[in-house]
Amino acid sequence: MAVKIISVAKQLPKFTRSTAEILPWVELWLKDQPDRFRRKILKIFEGAGVDRRYSIMDAHQVFHPYTLEERNDFYVAGMKQLGGGAVKKALEQSNWQATDLDYIITVSCTGIMIPSIDAYLINEFEMRQDIVRLPVTEMGCAAGISGMIYAKEFLEANPGKRAIVLALESPTATFQLEDFSMVNMVSAAIFGDGAAAVLMSSREEDQGPQIKDQAMYHFYNAAHMMGFKLVNTGLQMILDKTVPEQIASHFPKIIHPFLEDNGLQMEQVDHLIFHPGGRKIVQTVEELFGAMGKEINDTREVLKLYGNMSSVTVLYVLERFLNKDIAAGEYGLMLSFGPGFSAQRILIEF
Repeated sequence: MAVKIISVAKQLPKFTRSTAEILPWVELWLKDQPDRFRRKILKIFEGAGVDRRYSIMDAHQVFHPYTLEERNDFYVAGMKQLGGGAVKKALEQSNWQATDLDYIITVSCTGIMIPSIDAYLINEFEMRQDIVRLPVTEMGCAAGISGMIYAKEFLEANPGKRAIVLALESPTATFQLEDFSMVNMVSAAIFGDGAAAVLMSSREEDQGPQIKDQAMYHFYNAAHMMGFKLVNTGLQMILDKTVPEQIASHFPKIIHPFLEDNGLQMEQVDHLIFHPGGRKIVQTVEELFGAMGKEINDTREVLKLYGNMSSVTVLYVLERFLNKDIAAGEYGLMLSFGPGFSAQRILIEF
């Protein structure tokens, strides 16, 4: 049973600033830190490969000493707004009704909501009372592809059905004002907020690129590499500096067996739809694939325009490919990494 990607719709928060506009706020934040440290952090922001980002909070709110409860209230309100906007756009793009949906998967890791966002969206759009819900948390940047994998397996097992995968994140709401560690600095320099909705279908009449295969790859003894620690002021980022090197060392095992299972070599993959985890990870991937004549310009451009929005970001890259005039029969490879440590892969035939 063929499972197809029908459309991707992105939704951005109302607040946005360029990196140049953010730098004075960073300087003010670091005013009591040593001069050398301040100069180093400003260079990190300037060299992060992010020209602009969007946020559910305005700059003065981001740099205010809110409690965990207050920051999470921003997250909840922001996710309701972003989620509703993304679902509305996705349905309108494909001329679907909310009652056409059989399965709703929501992914997010940057705040806490119980009930999860899907419960609110079912009410807002009056989705069917028998729609199947799957909220996914704690998978970080990998969760956008994870959600698509779960949807694909559900749709394969249930022919003639339709699903929506909704990724929505606010890394801004996790910003730690009193944490002057390099991890917090790098995170603040690369992350932004956003949402995206993907419509998928196993109905014969629905047309779109077909998902040919999907798989996860788990790194052993690497749970320390990425994640969040819950502290009194919110979610504190965990990010090991060796992540790019670890990714590079595992790449042959991540990529080649997966493609070989589908009768393909890397040379036969026409489009790389990769999650832009940050400038160093983008550089690592470019070095690995540049010799093969492959490029990830869309990945770099999404990082530049929006920053890393965790689970959402790879879906912005996917949207760019769906809007291109790609020849039938060409292959695309989606890839993202997240806490665990793990890699998620999807093979697409256009």
